[in-house]
Order: sequence, then C-alpha cells, then structure tokens
Amino acid sequence: MDYSRIRDFIISYTHDDEGLLKEIYDIAVADEVPIIRRETRDFLRVLLQMVKPQDVLEVGTAVGYSTLIMADTLNAIVSDWHIDTCELDESRIKTAEINFSKSSYDSSISLLRGDAAETLKNLSKSYDFIFIDAAKAQYMIYLEEAIRLSHSGTVIVTDNILAEGDVLESHFLVEKRDRTIHDRMREYLQTITNDARLETSILSVGDGLALSIVK
Repeated sequence: MDYSRIRDFIISYTHDDEGLLKEIYDIAVADEVPIIRRETRDFLRVLLQMVKPQDVLEVGTAVGYSTLIMADTLNAIVSDWHIDTCELDESRIKTAEINFSKSSYDSSISLLRGDAAETLKNLSKSYDFIFIDAAKAQYMIYLEEAIRLSHSGTVIVTDNILAEGDVLESHFLVEKRDRTIHDRMREYLQTITNDARLETSILSVGDGLALSIVK
C-alpha cells in the first residue's frame, strides 16, 4: 500500500485556509517553519468541537499557526476560552506575537516565553485540552507535566509521533543525527500507551498523533 498516495488523496479533500491563516501558512511553508499539516489541522478542529475546552495549553507555538487554528475554532463554540502557548525561539515568538496582534484573539492568548520543560513546571492551573508539538526529544518531560496539569477528562494530543516514518525503523537504520529522537519517541510511545492514568490511541493522521484522555 502506497501511503504517500493515500495522504495525497486525503489532502485533496482538505480546504485551503483563508485570510490571515492562509498568509501565516504560506509564509511558514516558504520559510520551512514546522507547522501542523493540513489533515492534522482539520482533525484538531473536529476534536475541539467535540471536546469544547475552555482552558487550552499548547506546547510549541512556532509562529502561531496552530494556536490561531485552535483559537478560531474555539471562538465559534465556546463563550469563555483561553490558550496558553509556550515557545523558546525568540524569532518565532516575535513572529507569533505579530500574527496574534493581527487576529481578533490576541487578548485570549498568552504567549509564555522560555524552554517549555521549565515553563510547564511553573504552571499550576488545570487544562481541558493540551496540544504537544515542540522538541521531540523532550516529549517524556512534557507528558508528565501535561498529566500534572490535567483533570479527569482532559484530552492530550501529541503531534509528530511517527517522526517522518523514522520511528518505524530499527535504531541502526536511522541516520545517526536522528537516533536520539528515534529512541526517545519509541520510549514515549511505549509509555503513553501503557500509562495507567491515560487511555491512548495512536493515529496515522499527518505525521502521526497520539490521542490521549486522562482517566
């Protein structure tokens, strides 16, 4: 089975963004900034409409594309919502701030500067929905903090768990520079699917998603 053809087929049924979101998406793709894929975007939108969270935590802002996708979705279904989003890269923070200011959701988004692993440790509120899409080698740290910041029923979504397919391969068949991420992602998958505090499903949406709900 040719999965590249399957993905192209699925993408053919997705729609282009409009307005500011299209502008952000096009620039990010041209600048090779990692952002969520189109099918992941659509999955997030549907999931958010099902969960209807008020307090959302995003680990990994990049230039704010996924943040604004979530904000746009939440604004149509929840009357009182807020997104806390974490980012380390200063240049991306500046771009995200500009993008947020161009939207009508700026007052409902808090951009938390600094290393996400440290930022999360300083948070104490409880979130309804958590989206993890940052440094892959740190996913184990993010997961533990995400669970701490959750309540029963909190949904945790982890992106890029297939690591462009590398996670399927043997350690020694992966490029040396990618082996640490490969090994840690394997460890992450083993952990998240066996953690008694979670119910988890692994999905092949985009570059792979782990969809978890806190028991």
